[in-house]
Amino acid sequence: MEKAHKTDIVIIGAGPVGLFAVFECGMLKMKCHVIDSLEQTGGQCTALYPEKPIYDIPACPVLQAGELIARLEEQAEPFEPVYHLNQQAQDVRKTADGFEVTTTAGTLIACKAVIIAAGAGAFGPNKPPLKDLAVYEGKSIFYMVKSRQDFQDKTLVIAGGGDSAVDWAISLSELAKKIYFVHRRDKFRAAPESVDKLQKIAGTGKIEMIIPYQLHGLQGNGGQLKGVTVADLEGKEKTLDADVLLPFFGITPQLGPVEKWGVKIDLHHIPIDPLTGQTNVPGIFAVGDIATYPKKLKLILTGFAEVAQAAHAIHPLVFPGEALHFVYSTTKGVP
Repeated sequence: MEKAHKTDIVIIGAGPVGLFAVFECGMLKMKCHVIDSLEQTGGQCTALYPEKPIYDIPACPVLQAGELIARLEEQAEPFEPVYHLNQQAQDVRKTADGFEVTTTAGTLIACKAVIIAAGAGAFGPNKPPLKDLAVYEGKSIFYMVKSRQDFQDKTLVIAGGGDSAVDWAISLSELAKKIYFVHRRDKFRAAPESVDKLQKIAGTGKIEMIIPYQLHGLQGNGGQLKGVTVADLEGKEKTLDADVLLPFFGITPQLGPVEKWGVKIDLHHIPIDPLTGQTNVPGIFAVGDIATYPKKLKLILTGFAEVAQAAHAIHPLVFPGEALHFVYSTTKGVP
């Protein structure tokens, strides 16, 4: 097991609401550690649609999802959050002083309170049912894009028909040598304007549409792809030259071990007191899409407000007996 950590609050989930929780708690002088099952912060904004525009963030007429995450990270940075990524919160145990949170990587964190900001829960990619898939994963098959530059001058096969597949095909066409876009039908689940842009790029030859086809097999050695075999609806096969395969088939949300912590679950959501964000377990709070109460609106800005409520409710747990005099950020400033 890794060396044990001690902090004020453990935040489970590094999506936009989880990141804003670092700021709100930091403004009240509470330190945070953040756990996320993905390899990077941002949740679905990073994993699925980093270039998707968001229009309902106050004072920002339009922001790309990835840009929103970058700004939230910058906003949280002065409060020195500690991130534990690529691991899932496995156990939350009540102690005399608060809680001990253990992750799947063996990280142990003692804290006074827990904020569950896990969106739809921990999630992982839906993987194509291909032989020897694991041999290539992380080497030439990837389920998300960390850096566009990793695909400079590469021949890519992108599979899927949703926003992430279409958006990344458009974005990576600027630097990839060639892109084969594989989809099982000629209808897409992506935004119409994005599909139009994809078709226009395909008209230049930079992207070749492989429709209607599905992934069928992998060709390569030592984890490095040389080709991807696809098959049409009649079983006719062909092999596409490929350095990299990017399958974008969505994610599978799972609440994971939350139910084992004694937290009440209602239809894959966690009921909370909307005035405080607290769950049925004192000291454990939930915010964002995973939290539910009557007439809840599933919006990022709703999650932001819930975080502020939760931070103020947690303050007496971290600083018992200390009065909290609310001060506006304008007058208080940041570190």
